[in-house]
Parts: sequence; structure tokens; C-alpha cells
Amino acid sequence: MLLAGDIGGTKTNLAIYDPEQGIREPLFAETFPSGNFPTLEALVRKFLESVDAPITRVCFGVAGPVVGGRATITNLPWVLDEHGLRRALGVEAVFLINDLTSIAYAVPFLEQSDFRSLNEGRPVPGGAIAVIAPGTGLGEAFLTWGGAHYLAHPSEGGHADFAPVGDTQIEMLTYLKDKFEHVSYERICSGMGLPNIYAFLRDTGRYEEPPWLAEALAKAKDPTPEIVNAALDKERECALCRATLDIFVSVLGSEAGNLALKVLSTGGIFLGGGIPPRILAALEHGQFMNAFLRKGRLSHLLAPMPVAVILNSKAPLLGAAHYALEAD
Repeated sequence: MLLAGDIGGTKTNLAIYDPEQGIREPLFAETFPSGNFPTLEALVRKFLESVDAPITRVCFGVAGPVVGGRATITNLPWVLDEHGLRRALGVEAVFLINDLTSIAYAVPFLEQSDFRSLNEGRPVPGGAIAVIAPGTGLGEAFLTWGGAHYLAHPSEGGHADFAPVGDTQIEMLTYLKDKFEHVSYERICSGMGLPNIYAFLRDTGRYEEPPWLAEALAKAKDPTPEIVNAALDKERECALCRATLDIFVSVLGSEAGNLALKVLSTGGIFLGGGIPPRILAALEHGQFMNAFLRKGRLSHLLAPMPVAVILNSKAPLLGAAHYALEAD
């Protein structure tokens, strides 16, 4: 039996798979609030109390870099160590991988119903595959063909310098430089970035902030869902929020194109994370693909690349389970 986990600062998803029955649907699955437990070991023990399954191999996708089998979780005091977890859980093998790596490992096993295509393209068999995932932050990863199966590789590309396109984005960069020591793509193209775009458009007088929205944002613990909901609301117009989402989509398209060029993702590029499925209608308008393809002399290289949004929220668990099954 395999135990797979998607470990985040807010919540932790755990699932048990039986390889003999196929790694598609888990035998058991449960979600826990991460902050309610002092350690990951304590959380896992709580989960295993309610299931009767002999676990032998474990893989956790974690929200943070993994170095030398150790990782820390953003917004949690947990320090994870493969050897310590193996001893504490009494299993033969424990693997820690970056959460984007776990999503990447799921991509080759996704079915048609698991994603929505933005560009059908013509995938090259064995070609590299890129993954970009705006959620709370901006994650990136890629896969290369290893001869028998795809191998996923982590990246912290979301923290690379933001490169503005056009006058408005140039002005936005100048605005954000006064607020942050370093303006990365994550400062704009993520859940934490959307309010930065919103503030730029509001504070520079480009759009007025509706009083009803100002009141809602003042009460909200997280302003991002309020901004996205207002941008997508067809009954109550909010030009400020729609402009915010337009810039977000354009920047996401540009950075997806950057990643596609860097790894030459002729096998396709997939959008993961929590935000793309939520804004699918905005991504399908064409603005994303226009920004993706706007690469001058090399635009022709990107045009045949398949582009798709991952709709299956359990993709990180699927990828972690496949890694646990295949890892040495």
C-alpha cells in the first residue's frame, strides 16, 4: 500500500492507494487542517487510526523546497526529514518532493476529463513537459523523458525577476519596486499577487474602487477571492476587478511562454494550482494564449505546443503516489 500526501500550510490531503487496483482512485482519503497538529507525524498517525491498511511506502509533496531529504513548510513550524519520518511511521521508504514536482509526476497519467485544453497543438512524443501553477504562490516544474517514463524536476522559477510587457506593466513594476525589495513573477501572478495588481490600478487612479467592494475587502481575511469573484460577476460590473484579472491572465500567459521556451516543452505545458480552474472562462478568452505566443522570432516554436488547465484537484496526490511506486 502507498500513502500519498499533499502537505500545505493551511491543509493537508492524505490518501492511500493499492497499486494492484491501480493508482487512480484512493482506498481512503481525508483532509486535515495542518495547523491543528504539532507535527506531520502526529497528523499521519491520526489518519491511520481510522484505516486498516499495511503501508510500506510513503511520498509527501510539500509546499517548499526539498534539499537533502529535508524540508520546511511555508507558514508552519514543521521541519520534515525523510529518515525521521521513516522511523516514526515504521515504513520501509519515505520520500519528500516539492509539491509542484508531485503535480508534474501526475501529468503523464491524466485522463481527458482531468484537464481543459487551451491549445490543442501537436505534442512531440518524449518531448519535455512544463508545469506552471498559480495558487497561494507561483510554482513551476518540468518533466523530461527518461527512456522508460517521465522524470519530474523542481524549479523556483516563480521567484525569477518579473519582466513587464507594455507601458502599463512597466508602470506596475515601478509601483511595486517601492513596496518590495524584489519584484518576482510570484508578486503578481499568484493569489498573493492579485491584490498587488488591484492596488496598483486603484492607487494610480486608473479605476475607481466601488464602495461595496471596499467594504467587502475590509472585512475579508483574504482579499483574493473577493477580487476574483467580482471580476467574474456578470450581474454586478466591476471594471477595476476585471482589469486586475486581465493583467493577471496576461502575465501568466507571458511567464508560461517563458517557461515553455526555457525547457522547450514540445510535449506540452500544463496549468496547475487552485486559481486556473477558478478563472477558466477568463483563460479561454484568448488573452492568455496571445501573451503565451508573443515571443517575437521564436513564437513559431510555441504555437504547436499543447496548453491545458489541470482540473483534477487530486493531481498532487496522484503524482506523489506514482513517485512512491516508481522511486528506488
